[in-house]
Amino acid sequence: MMKNTDKRLRADLFRTRLSEAIRERDTNQSALARAVGVDRSTISQLLKGEGARLPNAQVVGECARALGVSADWLLGLTDRPETAADILRTTMSLTEAPRALVDEQIFQWHKEAAGYKIRHVPAGLSDMLKTREMLEWEYTPHLGRSTQQAIGASEDRMDWMRGTQSDYEIAMPLFEVYSLAHGEGYYAGLPYEVRKAQVERMIDVTQQLYPRLRIYLYDARRLFSAPVTIFGPLLAVVYIGQNYMAFRDTERVQALTQHFDHLVREAHVSARQLPDHLHKLWQDAERG
Repeated sequence: MMKNTDKRLRADLFRTRLSEAIRERDTNQSALARAVGVDRSTISQLLKGEGARLPNAQVVGECARALGVSADWLLGLTDRPETAADILRTTMSLTEAPRALVDEQIFQWHKEAAGYKIRHVPAGLSDMLKTREMLEWEYTPHLGRSTQQAIGASEDRMDWMRGTQSDYEIAMPLFEVYSLAHGEGYYAGLPYEVRKAQVERMIDVTQQLYPRLRIYLYDARRLFSAPVTIFGPLLAVVYIGQNYMAFRDTERVQALTQHFDHLVREAHVSARQLPDHLHKLWQDAERG
């Protein structure tokens, strides 16, 4: 239960914060009075008055609007001076998501979170796990003649990400690796040798980099996840197609972290089991 603030203390805090906002905005009482639509003496009284009396809601709201702060902050109901719209712009943003390899924004987010655990639900197979031949097959239609240059540049960045002290947890649906091994769905038309090398690479990487890299497979018939990357406690990014939706407020980052951790707890194939699962999956695909 919230404790009520003494009326006199709230009035004192209002006067202090109003004076602070005027000073921070490099304005004065006369300019504020004009913006609010009251006499200068009214503003002077607000700043120098005594007792527990507060101005009416209209005056508080107009002062907040004119000074670019929130009415809640002026009244001592929050310690954040930003308006709700400003807070929303800070904590949630949309960033363009180009159809490319490791794009500049993703790379910057990785550098910002170096040393923190990275949790990742990719839209397909994570680029960090792909062979060069797989990248060429996938990106050549989009990158054209620049494919080799793009892959070369992206490999340097992916090597940097692999070399950081960040732990990586990746969660993917079972059908993703099944489709890869069998050349179905998204991977229809992927040459046999490319599929084989890709599965072998995943087996090697998951064995060599465990436990710093842990990959889990969940059953998409029971669980669902949009593509999301959580950069430690700093940032959570949801991929929505042409854009990333990025969240920096603690509450949403924690909520998406809990969502990811649920995928791991309910995984059908654990990180330890993955190499054996991939080996068996490839054997079944070859027999089929």
